[in-house]
Amino acid sequence: MRFLSSILFIFLYLISNSYSNDDFGNWLIKYKKYAVKQGISKKTVDEAFKNTKLLKRIIKYDRNQPEFIEKTNVYIGKRVNKQKVIYAKKLIRNNKNLLNKVEKKFNVPKNYLVALWGIETVFGKHKGKVDIISALATLSYDKRRSAYFSRELITLLKLIDKEIVNLDDLKGSWAGAHGNFQFMPSSIQNYAVDYNKDGKIDLYESLEDSFASAANYLRKIGWDKNPWGVKVKLSKKIDSKNFTYDARKLAKQKKVKDWVKKGILIPEKFKINPNTKARLVKPDGKVSDVYMVFNNYEKLLNWNRSLRFAITIGIFADLLSNA
Repeated sequence: MRFLSSILFIFLYLISNSYSNDDFGNWLIKYKKYAVKQGISKKTVDEAFKNTKLLKRIIKYDRNQPEFIEKTNVYIGKRVNKQKVIYAKKLIRNNKNLLNKVEKKFNVPKNYLVALWGIETVFGKHKGKVDIISALATLSYDKRRSAYFSRELITLLKLIDKEIVNLDDLKGSWAGAHGNFQFMPSSIQNYAVDYNKDGKIDLYESLEDSFASAANYLRKIGWDKNPWGVKVKLSKKIDSKNFTYDARKLAKQKKVKDWVKKGILIPEKFKINPNTKARLVKPDGKVSDVYMVFNNYEKLLNWNRSLRFAITIGIFADLLSNA
């Protein structure tokens, strides 16, 4: 294990140091011209990139995300504990009126919204201090996911140009996500709402806009009234092709009653319509706990394409269901 860790460290070190500020500067000149061709004003482009820097450490973060390297129990244990559940329930009580209104309007339960808030930014305590323009520019310059981050950067520049977001407020995560719920620019564009009707969308300070935008996101992508999923056991061996091991390659769905016939044992206290369609997930590979997951789990994957992330949100939300 130490040997592999050393190899990974050397690999990340070489990657992050293979980029030069001069190359990045040349890339940035070309990108600014490209942005103007996309219809963004030269004034916005010049202002947005005035202090942009190559952030080499972000390349390391991108190659070393905990969602993909930590075991599920470790991942969950670091993010959900007794103290955090107690604190989350207190926040639900303190924001009861707002959360009830948002839940009623968007048909997304408040326990899921608070779980997402808790996992994404520890209830707003860690929203990130990275310059988002520099982060997105660095990841656009990097070749691994250049096309995706380049699109996100163009989207953000358009939002700035239309004065939907304020350039001075754009601090966030290393990946360019912003606010209480860590919205990427495309999510701001597609789902963010001015819930308190003050004339601006504020996902950083305003809980009204933040909760409503998160709920609107989930509603628009197809959230329903069913649970997210449940941990199950097997009474007999099931062919490995029936399991999902990778969030980008989902195995086939079957009705719950058909999974039961194949040997899936569902906890007695868990209630679900036997005709509901479900998938089986093994987040840690073939030697793993098994989860039966439903539509809402897949909506959480839209939020973050990680099997472990979606399971963690679901478990946290379940613990808050009686708040």
